[in-house]
Amino acid sequence: MLTLPTYQDVIAAGARLQGHAHRTPVWQSRTADERLEASVFFKCENFQRMGAFKFRGAFNALSRFSAAQRQAGVISFSSGNHAQAIALSARLLGIPATILMPLDAPPSKIEATRAYGAEVILFDRYKCDREAMTRELAGQRGLTLIPPYDHPDVIAGQGTAAKELFEEVGALDFLLVPLGGGGLLAGSALSARALASACQVYGVEPLAGNDGQQSFRSGAIVHIETPKTIADGAQTQHLGQYTFGIIRRDVHDVVTASDAHLVEAMRFFAERMKMLVEPTGCLGFAAACHAGLPLAGKRVGVILSGGNVDLRRFGELLAA
Repeated sequence: MLTLPTYQDVIAAGARLQGHAHRTPVWQSRTADERLEASVFFKCENFQRMGAFKFRGAFNALSRFSAAQRQAGVISFSSGNHAQAIALSARLLGIPATILMPLDAPPSKIEATRAYGAEVILFDRYKCDREAMTRELAGQRGLTLIPPYDHPDVIAGQGTAAKELFEEVGALDFLLVPLGGGGLLAGSALSARALASACQVYGVEPLAGNDGQQSFRSGAIVHIETPKTIADGAQTQHLGQYTFGIIRRDVHDVVTASDAHLVEAMRFFAERMKMLVEPTGCLGFAAACHAGLPLAGKRVGVILSGGNVDLRRFGELLAA
């Protein structure tokens, strides 16, 4: 029987992150409000350290290492944002880091992870079992594995983003959260349950990879092949045991967004709000615009999970 993290863990994570993580801004757009006929609050985690919410969970988890664990080092796997988050957190805490990253991860994310001082091991995400590879290396080298999402300390850290949002703007009617493996969604749901119990929390994942939606609606974790989508941060094959336990209990539903709608959202943020948001980070707003949710007249929170997109790729997507 798993012991799921609680909102008290989110509070504790917030204390550990004090002075280390940015308290990211909450922005509004009159154009977005008019389009949705709602009051929309964007929690801009694209302005977080290393450019994504992942720093919160990574730093929280690594800050709890014992002296022996810190000396031996950490290992993880990631398409990019968790990789950078672990690498930066490890650098700040003086911990050696090894990260497995897919060959087709954005070059900017691979380069940034290396620049933070981590050893990067590349693999083919369509042929290799990244979790098995990581477990094997962890055993061989005596490293502590911190996975991208299915870990209580990671979930608690991610929940601090929504905690800050509710503290700043008050109760919301809806909260739309990008969904890959579920760490951000699970943590956000913990904060919503504690701070705005009437808020309907929705996870949003790529249309091409709706394992979370299938899992939520069937009541059991569904495994899929690696989805092909521009939302590289959500190219997961399944939810985690911890994340699914919280999501099935505290989330209202899971919806999807197409790649075309993600590009549309990227263009909106660039043109109307003058900021860079990566495709995965656009999932919530894409769903707000196209998923048919009853948002009119409501207060809507949207978490923009990150802004780490290769500029050349960004230009190609918007020019297509």
